[in-house]
Amino acid sequence: MKKAKQVLALLTAAAMCLGVLAGCNKTSSDASTSTGSTSEAATAETAGHADDTLVVAMTGLEGKFSPFFATSAQDNDIMNLNQLALFQTDRMGEMVLNGIEGETREYNGTDYTYYGPADCVVTENADGTVTYDITMRDDLVFSDGEPVTIDDVIFSIYVYLDPTYDGATTWYSLPIEGVEAYRSGMSTKSSLIAAAGEDNTDFTYWTQDEQTAFWAAVNDGGVKFAQEIVDYCVANGLAADSNDVATAAANWAYEGLAADATAKDFFMAIGNNYNWNFSQMEAETAGSALSDLIPEDVYNMGTEGVTTGESAPNVSGIVKTGDYSMTITTTELSNSMVYQLQIPVAPLHYYGEESLYDYDNNMFGFTKGDLSHVRSVTSAPLGGGAYTFNSYENGTVYMDANPLYYLGEPKIAHLNAIETQEADKITGIQAGTIDVADPDYSLEVEKQIAQINGGDDSLDGSIITTRLHDFLGYGYVALDAENVKVGDDPASEASKDLRKAIMTVISAYREEGITSYYGTTASIINYPISSTSWAAPTVTDDGYQVAYSVDVDGNPIYTDGMTADDRYAAAKQAALGYLQAAGYTVTDGKVTAAPDGAKLEYTVNIGGGGLGDHPSFLVLTNASKALAEIGITLTVNDIANTAELFSSYQSGAAEGWVAAWQATPDPDMYQLYHSQGSTNYYKINDSDLDALIEAARQTTDTESRRAMYKEAMNIILDWGVELPVYQRSECNIFSSERINTATLTPDMTPYWKWYSDIQTMELA
Repeated sequence: MKKAKQVLALLTAAAMCLGVLAGCNKTSSDASTSTGSTSEAATAETAGHADDTLVVAMTGLEGKFSPFFATSAQDNDIMNLNQLALFQTDRMGEMVLNGIEGETREYNGTDYTYYGPADCVVTENADGTVTYDITMRDDLVFSDGEPVTIDDVIFSIYVYLDPTYDGATTWYSLPIEGVEAYRSGMSTKSSLIAAAGEDNTDFTYWTQDEQTAFWAAVNDGGVKFAQEIVDYCVANGLAADSNDVATAAANWAYEGLAADATAKDFFMAIGNNYNWNFSQMEAETAGSALSDLIPEDVYNMGTEGVTTGESAPNVSGIVKTGDYSMTITTTELSNSMVYQLQIPVAPLHYYGEESLYDYDNNMFGFTKGDLSHVRSVTSAPLGGGAYTFNSYENGTVYMDANPLYYLGEPKIAHLNAIETQEADKITGIQAGTIDVADPDYSLEVEKQIAQINGGDDSLDGSIITTRLHDFLGYGYVALDAENVKVGDDPASEASKDLRKAIMTVISAYREEGITSYYGTTASIINYPISSTSWAAPTVTDDGYQVAYSVDVDGNPIYTDGMTADDRYAAAKQAALGYLQAAGYTVTDGKVTAAPDGAKLEYTVNIGGGGLGDHPSFLVLTNASKALAEIGITLTVNDIANTAELFSSYQSGAAEGWVAAWQATPDPDMYQLYHSQGSTNYYKINDSDLDALIEAARQTTDTESRRAMYKEAMNIILDWGVELPVYQRSECNIFSSERINTATLTPDMTPYWKWYSDIQTMELA
C-alpha cells in the first residue's frame, strides 16, 4: 500500500521485499523484432520441458519490458536480459567505468574481471563543473544486426529528460547543464487543466470539451480512488469513519488537509503531489487502478505535453563528440550521476523514429513532449542483451539466445520466464518443470530444500543447488532523539547516554533472537549500512567494533570466553553506567528516579502482526526483561497493521520502532541522517555529521568516501538512535539435474545476479 511506497528505499522488516503489482496479461503478437526461431519449450504446467530451454520462475510479471517503463523487479529482470547496459557495477555495487578493456577487482578472495560496452573518464573542472567523457566500443550491434552508436545513447537520455517522461528513472533531477532550460516551457495537459480550475474560461491550450472531461473524471473516478483509501484507513483503524478524510489522508502521508476535507480534496492533493501524472498516481492505490476509474483519454492527458513558453532546443551539457563518444557536464559534483550511467542503450531505430533524429538540428528521435512511439513498444522489447524477446503470452515470456551478444552467444538456446506462485517454486524444481527460482528464504525453506535433497544440511544436492547472498538491505531498531532524551536537548551527552543505555542491552540479545528466527539464514551487523555495500566496514578494518560494546568510559564491555549469561550481565552493568551518567538515580544496581525530561518507561513499536512474528521480536522481549531488572520498563508494542507502524514514526509520535532500510549502490546518507534529510526519522541534528555527509557528496574518490562514511556511522551510533540488527539472506535455487551447476556465476550478490554471466551458463 501507499505507506510502503511513499518513503524511498524504506521497508518494514516484516515485509522486507520489493513490491510487485498484479501481473499484466497483455501479450505481444509482434515477434518480428527478435532473432532466432520461436521458443518451443513447454510451460511449467507440463511434465517436462525442452532440453535446450532454461525455465525460470518469476512472480510479478506486468508485461512492461521497456528499458524506459519497466517497474516491477521481474519486468526489470526480463529487460536486463534483453538490453545492453552502458555501464554496470561490480559485486559490491561499485561502478565499473573501464568496461572496454575491463577492470579486475577482488571479491571474497577471488579476482574477477568486469567488462562493459564503454569507458568513462570523470574530470572535476576548476569552475566546479564535472565532465563525464564517455567512449563506446565501435563493434557493438543490436540483436537485429543494427550497429550501436552514441546516437542510441543520446536518444535514450533525451527520452529520460523529456518533460512528459513518467518512468522510474530520475535523470531530470541530475544537475546536468541546461536540463532546466530544456524542460521549461512545457507542461502536461492534465497539470495545466488542474491548475486552471473548474471555472476556467481560457481555452488556449486545451478545448472546453477536454476540460469538461477532465473534471468529470476527477469528480467521479478520482473521488472513488481517494475514498477507497479513506475506507482502507477506516478498516485498519487509521480513521474514525468514511467522512474522516483528513485523518485518513494524514496517515497516507498527506498531512494538512482541512478538518472537513472531502475525498475530492484528498484526490486533488494526490494529483498535485504527482503533478497530475495519472500513471504515477497509481502508487497511491488502496486497491483499484486509477486507469480503471477514469477514461483513457483523460488518463493520457497526464503524459501529453503542451508547449506554453520558450525552452532551450537541447540540453547544453550533453555533447556528441564522435560516432562513439560524448560528454555530459554537470554544474556540480553529484555522486548519483555516475550511478545513473547504468542506463540501457535503447535502439533509436526501434524505440524512436529515425526520421526525427538529427543531432545537429536538435532532433533526438521523437517530438519533444510526445513519447507515444516509445510507449507503443513497451511490451515488445528489442535490445543488444544476451537474449532476444519473442513473446509474452499466458503468463510466460519466451526468449532466445542472441547470437550477436558482445560477450558471446549464450550456450542455452532458449529461456522461458514463467509466472509462478511462491508455493510452487521449490516443488517446481523438484518436479522438473522449473530450472531456476528465488523462493523467500527462511528456516522452513532451508529445511524443505534439505529434505528434498535427502540430507539434514543438504542445500546443495542431487535435486536442488542453492546459492545464498545477502539481501539488499538490513533490519534495525530505532529511537527518536526528540522523544527519548534528557532535558530539552536531544544532542546532549546525557541524552545520548540514555539512548546508548537502552541500545546496549538490546544489542546483547541480537544473536539469540535472530538465530531463533532465521537460523543461519541471517547474520548480525554492527554498522548502519547494508553489508552488501562497498562502503560497509568489515571486521578486518582498523577500529571495527561490535555495536554498543563499550561502556560509558569507552572500555570494552565483553571479553573473550564469556558465556551468554555473562554477556547479558555485563550489558546490564554497562547500561547502568550510561544511565547514571545521564542523570538517573541508581541505587543497589537499579534505577530509582529519572532526570528531568527523561522517564523510567519507553515504548518500541514493532510490526509483528500482533502475533510476535518478527525477527526482532524475541530480541526486544528478552531485552525488555533485562532492562526491567535494572529499573527501566521497555514496552514492546506489537502492531498488527504495518500502515499504523509507518505512521507512528513518520509522524514523530513513536519513541522507538523496528523497521528496515533497503540499500542502493550509492551509499549516500543524506536522506536518512542529514539534519535536512527527508526521512531522518531519528531526528539527528549534528553539524559534524552533516559536514561529513556533504563532504562525501563532493568527491568521487571511493576510498575517501568510505572513510567519511565510517566516521559518519560512528557518529550515528554515538547518538544512540539506531541499532543495526541483522542482514538476512536471499537465495536462488537451481535444478541440479537440469543445469551444469559448475557453470553458475560464482559469488552472487544483489548487484551481481545469477544471470549476470548467463552467456556462460550451461544445461546438464
